[in-house]
Parts: sequence; C-alpha cells; structure tokens
Amino acid sequence: MKLFPSLQLHMPQIDLQEIMEHLRHNEERRTYPLWQEDDCLCFIARGREYRSEFHLNPSHEMQYSLKGDLHLHYRTPEGVEKVAVVPEGHCLYQPPMVPHSPRFAPDAFQLVIERKRRPGEVDRFHWFCPSCDNLLHEESFIVSDYGADPVSRAYDNFWGSLDFRTCKKCGTVMSDR
Repeated sequence: MKLFPSLQLHMPQIDLQEIMEHLRHNEERRTYPLWQEDDCLCFIARGREYRSEFHLNPSHEMQYSLKGDLHLHYRTPEGVEKVAVVPEGHCLYQPPMVPHSPRFAPDAFQLVIERKRRPGEVDRFHWFCPSCDNLLHEESFIVSDYGADPVSRAYDNFWGSLDFRTCKKCGTVMSDR
C-alpha cells in the first residue's frame, strides 16, 4: 500500500559545474534551462555585462550568485535607477514587476528561479535614453518556453531598429551595443 499515492518521484540531480563549463564554451547561448514545471522554472545564466534594458517579470524571482558578483540595476516606483550588489554565494529575492537589469561579468554565473508564466501573462523589456532617461522602447513577449531565450529576441528587435534606439524627447541615439 502506498502512503502517498499521488506523489511523483522525479528528482534529477544537476551538475551545476558541468553546466557552467558548457556555457563558458558556448558563445551562442548564455542561458541553460534546468527545468520548466507548471509553477517553477530554473535556469543558469552566464555573463550579462551587455544588458541595458529593464525586464518586468510577472512573477517573483530569486537570483543566486554561483560565481562572481551580480549588479542588479533596478528602478524604484518613482523611476529612479538604483543598483543592488549581490556577492558570490549570496541570493536576492525580487517581487514581481520590478523593472530590473541583471548585469554581471562574462565569467560570472547566476542561478535564477521564478514562476513559469501563467496564460496571458506578458514579460516586458524597457530601454531608457542614456541622456535624458526617457523611455525609448518597450518589447513585450508571452514567454511560454524560457528555452526560446526571450531576452535575446527582445534585444534583436531593439538593436535592429534605429527608430527604437532614437529618443523622441531629446533626439539621442543609443549606440549600437
């Protein structure tokens, strides 16, 4: 007789060092999804030194600095940009819809855990003018599979358009990457 008949025992072990080594030698991908379940997704990310956008994620998010320090740029409800430094071995818990931009060195790694998106939830990516801080552009994605790398898709759309990178308020053009 089973004491817990509805319990599913699928508990994979993951070698984080092996995955970090794989990402270190893979120039095409900077993320590696570990799992995507109904209520939880987890991935490892390598180096986000190039990030300039602010991601608005509809779920809570936990970021653990596996290797190197994370400089999490975020915007307060008043729109002021601040930076939280998360040293190696530490983690940060972030509420939903906080505009954030995780930036860390090419040889640094983050373990990220968040809730898989529910039907109809939308992720947003915002870029701001480097001169006057005006909103330059917003990209929106329904993220049903994090393996599809929505951040790269948002970046491709943004950097591919001179119009998106040109400030409507002061005329500044954000330099190309």
